[in-house]
Amino acid sequence: MWIEQSLLGSGSKQRQLFIPFLVCLALFISVIGLKVGAISMPWSELVTVLSKGEAPNLADAVIWHIRLPRLVLCILVGASLGASGAAMQAIFRNPLADPGLIGVAGGAALGAVSIIVLGSSFLVGFSEVFAIYAVPMGAFLGALIVCGFIYRLSSHSGEFTIVSLLLAGIAVNAIVGSLIGLLTLISNDQQLRDLTFWSMGSLAGNSWQMIAPVAVIIILSCCALIKCSLSLNVYLLGEAQAKHLGLDVVKLKKQVFFCTALCLGAAVSITGVIGFVGFIVPHLVRLLMGPDHRYLMPASMLLGAILLSMADLLARTLILPAELPIGLLTSAIGGPFFLIMLFKTFAAQRG
Repeated sequence: MWIEQSLLGSGSKQRQLFIPFLVCLALFISVIGLKVGAISMPWSELVTVLSKGEAPNLADAVIWHIRLPRLVLCILVGASLGASGAAMQAIFRNPLADPGLIGVAGGAALGAVSIIVLGSSFLVGFSEVFAIYAVPMGAFLGALIVCGFIYRLSSHSGEFTIVSLLLAGIAVNAIVGSLIGLLTLISNDQQLRDLTFWSMGSLAGNSWQMIAPVAVIIILSCCALIKCSLSLNVYLLGEAQAKHLGLDVVKLKKQVFFCTALCLGAAVSITGVIGFVGFIVPHLVRLLMGPDHRYLMPASMLLGAILLSMADLLARTLILPAELPIGLLTSAIGGPFFLIMLFKTFAAQRG
């Protein structure tokens, strides 16, 4: 009980109020996202379309088949990136940690590129069986295989150390990068174009049919990560102290690793690589709410959904009628943010 009270601190009321604020902000951004686009829609028409349900006209088709599925995907992927980033930074006990360290993005990229380049030759059977799901399925399987390989390298003698996980992740990501480069080298012009756009990330072209299986995996994984919140709070005291308090540290690290791999693997498989959201969001939430993961985890999910929805809105409207890859926008924002945090960390260490 004393641990729980100390983790709550005096600012728990503000943290509890901040989450409803994020919910309201997410709803506001969602409504703006439904209204604004290549075809701007008056408020009255938007309310009519949403209230009466689907009908065979242009406005209904735009909302129910294009913007609403995209918005739902935005929320799911943003939430998954935010939750995974918070979990990884807690497990590494390092605010500069990124979910990509465990190889999810690299593995998904390798799987997707393999299907794009080899889907019409060596993997033609795979492409025929999964049809429109071929590239997302290849990316998801690639993410799980690479994460499983990193896990096997990191887990030995009943231990699962963060140092071995980090080193294995760096080494395997380097190997994966070389394989992606090799596949890129042998691709033709159309394949090169497809894999380039996939690697830049995009939320376009996804339907309810594509989103449904991803939604199930992301929601279950995020719920599992939220359940780990109090254990992550105890883990932040240090592994030795956490063990003395009765926490199974190895089990916690494995659970967070697998949930993060599933969550990110599902997200990246359908959107491509969207960088820096999982790094930025937990930082911002931690600055505003503190390190208590019972608030940090759901708030990171909400803020991740908000930021990705805003980035998607910009991607759809900045260069109409064309569309910017959303991964370019998140990287353009995340790169400077990463450098600022890095310089602040160096300054704090010197001080």
